[in-house]
Amino acid sequence: MASSDWLDIRGWMDSIVGWSMDSVHDILPSTDIGLGPLGTLNIQAEFASVQSPLETLIFTTIMCTVVFGIMMLTLMVVPYIERKFIARLMDRLGATTSLRSLWIGEGRVTAGQWWNQLPFGMGAPIGWTIGILNSTFGNESKHVAVDRVHNRGYHGIWFLFPGFFQALADFLKFATKEHIVPAKADRLVFEVAPIIIISTTIMVYAFIPFGPHIWAADPELSLIFMMAIFGVAPLGVFFAGWSSNNKYTLIGGMRSAAQLTAYEIPLLITVLAIAVVSGSFNILEIIDFQIETSNTWNLFILPLGATLFLITMIAEVERIPFDMPEAEAELVEGWWTEYGGIRWGLMFAVEMMRAYAACILFALFFLGGWQVPFEDSLVALPYIGGGLETVFTATPGIFILLAKAYIMFAFFVWVRASLHRVRTDQILEFGWRYLLPLSFVNLAIAIWLRLEVWNSTAAGGWPIWTAPALFGAFVLLFIILAIDEDKEALELDRRMYQTQTLDKASPGTHRK
Repeated sequence: MASSDWLDIRGWMDSIVGWSMDSVHDILPSTDIGLGPLGTLNIQAEFASVQSPLETLIFTTIMCTVVFGIMMLTLMVVPYIERKFIARLMDRLGATTSLRSLWIGEGRVTAGQWWNQLPFGMGAPIGWTIGILNSTFGNESKHVAVDRVHNRGYHGIWFLFPGFFQALADFLKFATKEHIVPAKADRLVFEVAPIIIISTTIMVYAFIPFGPHIWAADPELSLIFMMAIFGVAPLGVFFAGWSSNNKYTLIGGMRSAAQLTAYEIPLLITVLAIAVVSGSFNILEIIDFQIETSNTWNLFILPLGATLFLITMIAEVERIPFDMPEAEAELVEGWWTEYGGIRWGLMFAVEMMRAYAACILFALFFLGGWQVPFEDSLVALPYIGGGLETVFTATPGIFILLAKAYIMFAFFVWVRASLHRVRTDQILEFGWRYLLPLSFVNLAIAIWLRLEVWNSTAAGGWPIWTAPALFGAFVLLFIILAIDEDKEALELDRRMYQTQTLDKASPGTHRK
């Protein structure tokens, strides 16, 4: 299937900008205007000389704004998945603040009939609307238990997504809090560090395509540029930890620098393997390679690379089980302990942005981007194939890509709920002793696949045995590793993921 769809935002914007500039060019006077000793001036001709770069500037600005707006709007789903999914895994309700809070309040507490204090009777329509909403989507319920707890959010009005607006409420809370700089902090570095972290994270999205026609920048080496910018944020993290003049933040910053160094090298080598297999350093060409050229997702060609990319990205965004730089149990909040107000809120949002970017990149690099799973096979089915093809054609690629990204983020949340935090020494050992050698193995496999297995002829591609053999061998090795128990290593605490202690911490055990 062609890597394209009907949602051609770039094409539409290009046409609108071009038409607008041509219209301005035609409106301008074409006659020469005398300027005396300075000669003559032809406004239309002068505008024509700068029209092309001006169109490029306006068009690029519009596409950057479109991509940023899409990122911010779709990002709102990420904290919702984080809070609700992990709550379900922990058998809790999770965040419950929703749109209903605007008219029902929280915990039976409201602002009263404030609309009656508006002048000239302007509050009457507001009061009438709130009355209708309370009668329709209020808390009164025919179920006694529901009526007693005074919350009908999960009984009959689930489509208002209880908890979805929790992130918005939290952001408003952070935005209104006072910003305080510690008295003995390095004020310049303290203020600059969040700017480095936030700006570089947002810049990463300039190279991430949300669809075949939804992207801001597409240089030939977009993969290299994006990973270079992605690696700048850890510097801001270290600066924030050092400049706060706090021992907890300093330890968190040092942990972050050590951890990100240990995991960024395997990440870059894994990304290099993707470029080798795809034959390009351009992100769009990597996606087109999976959809059009090889007709096979990289997940099945490089399963080891997909696993390495997933693990290193979880460590890069400092999520559990690799969240020792923050480690609120012993470091309060790690490198950002001294930050508050809007800066803390924005850095928390940036952490979500980086995790969101990691999920999108996994979908782009290993899950075929905006291609529907088994699209060609489903379209070829008898009877229903034609209908499915119509549905796939009508569905914009951005919806498919976002669905994959949200599923990957749900996997991130599942990992957070399932695994405990790993000690710093174990994190570093795991990165240097296991992930780094495995990343070189993955790169060697990628080079072998590209040079010896890949057939670049017109009727070529991956041999039919490639994906089943590679993916099957990886699954088999994973199962063997999962069920393996080295009792000697367990007794000597040599396991790469060892957290248990041989001495039970029962009352009175360690008393002298």
